[in-house]
Amino acid sequence: MSEKDRYIPGVPCFADTTQPDPAAAAEFYGGLFGWQFEETMPEGSPGSYLMARLDGGVAAAIGSPPDGAPPVATWNTYVLVESADATATAVREAGGQVLAEPFDVFGSGQMATFADPEGAVFSVWQAGSFGGADVVNAHGSVNFNDLYVRDLERAQAFYGAVFGWDALPMGDGMAMWALREYGDHLEQRNPGNRQGMKEMGAPERFEDVVASVTRIDDDSPARWSLTFAVDDADAVAARAEELGGTVVMPPVDMPWVRMTVITDPQGVTFTASKFVPENQGADSPATAA
Repeated sequence: MSEKDRYIPGVPCFADTTQPDPAAAAEFYGGLFGWQFEETMPEGSPGSYLMARLDGGVAAAIGSPPDGAPPVATWNTYVLVESADATATAVREAGGQVLAEPFDVFGSGQMATFADPEGAVFSVWQAGSFGGADVVNAHGSVNFNDLYVRDLERAQAFYGAVFGWDALPMGDGMAMWALREYGDHLEQRNPGNRQGMKEMGAPERFEDVVASVTRIDDDSPARWSLTFAVDDADAVAARAEELGGTVVMPPVDMPWVRMTVITDPQGVTFTASKFVPENQGADSPATAA
């Protein structure tokens, strides 16, 4: 889909990965997901920003680390907002940090980068000519944005204040971030969406869900991560190893999905997930994303 009204404020709209070697990352993700790349930085620029496309639509991007930033690979979540400046104020008032003040991005929009009270880093996007990813929920594209924190109540207070999100408990230290306006938006675009969710057996208010949140109980840092939709989790895990990645968690059945957790060759971890409705009642082993 490429409709310009896919996103409303408070909904994750894009993801990119910062990689010390963008060209090598393009080889990995291109080989894994079938992405085609377009360099968007002017010739002679010190860095690279490769827009990744699937079937002609924008799916994600790969970029160089900003000047002065450590050479660490990350996946970055962007949430659509009406005003990056107003969101920066809300982040400060809610106890977060402004890591990069709002700035213009070549007329495409305005972005800013923040950290929540536990240090999980995320960005916001105030759309200009670019409104967000065209391709989602298809093989090789973003399916979910996933937050990992220790204190779910603290996270709910922060993200509720900044984006208006509610936390819907899902058991086993996991919840879903929900934005009621999003369910209304989807119903307008696709009448009968709510009824379809109910008939499928989805949890209450699942049509409002914009992201997930999971409690971590190890020494890993609070963070935002990504889940990519795939047609075959087993095949993607095998292909990732062929391309130099590491399978952190082999493919496993979980409620509604079969999923695997992968670390790319430059060290950032993500999840690949195939939607499997017949797995509705599967157990929920711990994940490692």
